[in-house]
Amino acid sequence: MDVKYRLPDGRQVQRRLGPAWTERGRPPTGYFTKRTAQAALREILDEARKGTLAGMVRTGATFSEACDEYLRWIEHDRQRKHSTLLDYRSAIDTHLRPAFGTWALEAITTRDVELWRDEMRATRVRSNRTMQKLLTVFHGVMERARHHYVLPTNPVSDVERPRPASRLEIDVLSPEEVLQLVDAAASEQDAALFLTAAFTGLRQGELLALRWQDVDFAGATVRVLRAYTHERLTTPKSGKSRAVPLAPEVAARLRALHAAQGDPDPSALVFPGPHGDFMVARLLARRYLVALEQAGLRRLRFHDLRHTFGTRMVGHVDLLELREMMGHGSITTTERYLHYKPRQELAAKVAAAFGTAGSSSERSVAVRR
Repeated sequence: MDVKYRLPDGRQVQRRLGPAWTERGRPPTGYFTKRTAQAALREILDEARKGTLAGMVRTGATFSEACDEYLRWIEHDRQRKHSTLLDYRSAIDTHLRPAFGTWALEAITTRDVELWRDEMRATRVRSNRTMQKLLTVFHGVMERARHHYVLPTNPVSDVERPRPASRLEIDVLSPEEVLQLVDAAASEQDAALFLTAAFTGLRQGELLALRWQDVDFAGATVRVLRAYTHERLTTPKSGKSRAVPLAPEVAARLRALHAAQGDPDPSALVFPGPHGDFMVARLLARRYLVALEQAGLRRLRFHDLRHTFGTRMVGHVDLLELREMMGHGSITTTERYLHYKPRQELAAKVAAAFGTAGSSSERSVAVRR
């Protein structure tokens, strides 16, 4: 089912609404009945009266050009991190340009975006989280176009975004399993790195960028000032530096590693590559998986060492302290560890409230008898 109209400057526009539904019963998503087609026509006429109808304003720019402007803007004007820029560029080049690259900016409607979203969900993108990220980038491109090219409206603003499923389960290593992993490491340096990751919660990029001057043995502290990701030195993910406690076990390992490296310069990397430069992340990940296998442990991501730290520490510090140690931008992120917090004191209060404190086992035995 198509709709055709002529703009005030004489240009004729023809848009595809979607397939017509002529059967009985409720139409599937995306199909139009006579009633819904008439509603779409009323919406078009309303947009024409408001002056926001797609095509009424000619920007002279294509969607691909708007993508280039958006990437330039977030890199130079907004000064986003290099890793963020790479993610946005990948989303644009892989999914958005192939679909809308040659379109005139003003020709893209909310309905066009919805049809694209539905097609993507049906054929290419199964994850709600991925689809939400793509729509976020799409919205950013069109919002920048609204300012830069004087586009009347952002057609992505009214597009419903799928809600990503919350990840409730976190799979982590027990303290005993961490030590098994450390013992199975291919080198003393990897052993120290795995232990540091699990006992400090540092991200992989923060570990690779760690220098000896950041390790304060006397103050039992590790200062997190930088990260190395996508082969580039940058700031930690939150954009803020932080200090993390240095446990005695980690301090002992790092002291031994420092001595084994010949007491290096304070500016040297704690976990360098073979030539003293930054370690290659994918090679580290490969050695980590081999160590897991050698230790007889299940296959977990390297990032799960960070989760191991979070799930252990939530029972010993409050949420604000844990947020500070882990460098979370939002307390909501830290709250994912709350259901790993031991509840012995609360359990005792429940028992006291029900008058069962100290007698639960006797009552249980009595009931079974």
